[in-house]
Amino acid sequence: MEKRVVITGLGVVSPVGNNVEAMWDSISNGRHGIAEITLFDLENHKVRMGAEVKNYDYGDKRAAKRLDRVAQFALTAAAEAMKDAGLVSGENIEPDRFGVYCGTGIGGVITLENEVAKCVKRNNMARASAMMIPMVMPNGISGNISMAFHAQGASMGIVSACAAGTHNIGEAYRNVKHGYHDVILAGAAESVFSPVCFSGFANMTAMSTRTDPDRCSTPFDAERDGFILGEGAGLLVLEELEHAKARGANIYGEITGYGATSDAYHITSPAPDGEGAAKAIRLALSEASIAAGDVDYINAHGTGTPYNDAFETIAIKKVFGEDTKVPVSSTKSMTGHLLGGAGGLEAVICTKAIMEGFIPPTVGLEKPDPELGLDYVPNVGRKADLRYVMSNSLGFGGHNGTLVVKKFEE
Repeated sequence: MEKRVVITGLGVVSPVGNNVEAMWDSISNGRHGIAEITLFDLENHKVRMGAEVKNYDYGDKRAAKRLDRVAQFALTAAAEAMKDAGLVSGENIEPDRFGVYCGTGIGGVITLENEVAKCVKRNNMARASAMMIPMVMPNGISGNISMAFHAQGASMGIVSACAAGTHNIGEAYRNVKHGYHDVILAGAAESVFSPVCFSGFANMTAMSTRTDPDRCSTPFDAERDGFILGEGAGLLVLEELEHAKARGANIYGEITGYGATSDAYHITSPAPDGEGAAKAIRLALSEASIAAGDVDYINAHGTGTPYNDAFETIAIKKVFGEDTKVPVSSTKSMTGHLLGGAGGLEAVICTKAIMEGFIPPTVGLEKPDPELGLDYVPNVGRKADLRYVMSNSLGFGGHNGTLVVKKFEE
């Protein structure tokens, strides 16, 4: 018998706030977190702007030395989500029925670059830290979370570029839905503000080269020229409904649908016909047992690159119709693009949107692209009664993922 899967805890670290309350205050008021990069020297870099996490302190300085920045973000967000859910392994959740699905796009690349630079500077490649491998490996994120919160069920991190957050939440949802776990802490994290990695993205010409923070990340705008890199983490506690009710948990929403497909087209470009993304949307709608017309808001992947925004719009129109009035916005206009962490943060945003009855805006949208033509909620958000909200993620490699989040109803 299939189970219902509800959301009982939320946690974030983001460029617009280092907890859920602060993040939502920024998102609902249309405040972005974009500024000139401070985490490394910008000499010779043609891209200068980013959406960094600000005023962040992991707290435990000794532990922080053994954790890459991405793992620190994930652990901080996980702690907030667990506290929010009121869960303690061994007390109100059996450790063996408690899992972790926390992914990333790249992993501990900051540590990797720092260790390579150290070895080169000392002209001794045998000087790498003994902690380098556990700090770099992508699965170290979920491993550290499972140890911190004594989760002895499945612990894994799906790595699927910019779709990683959505895929980890979606696969965790299916796991709980089919009865393998009672609770899974699910989401993703990313932090790649390191000189070489940043240069690689810039040289792909995928990132905006503008220096006006208000006009850098402008999804769906006719003058858009690329994405702005962000960092952070977003995690949700997914819980089987009866388990949540039995312990008197607060229920914030319900996951009801998930779709995952591959374009099988190009390693970085989405398919021009949008069919892969459209299939993911259709699959999510089918699992949720709803029609396209039931969706009240779409949180788009919306990176601000010319190709993504055009091809994602084509995908949406294929499913919802050329004349659809469904509101579509990109919160990456405020948070930047968290790469693998994007789907995790955006799932939290979608949950908050349902809870607060509010559609977040696409900020910086001054000149809507006439070739696109959807309602992209420019600059100012809207109050709305939201029952079904959809979140899209499209990743390098052709990975597509879609989630349907529903307002909780008995």
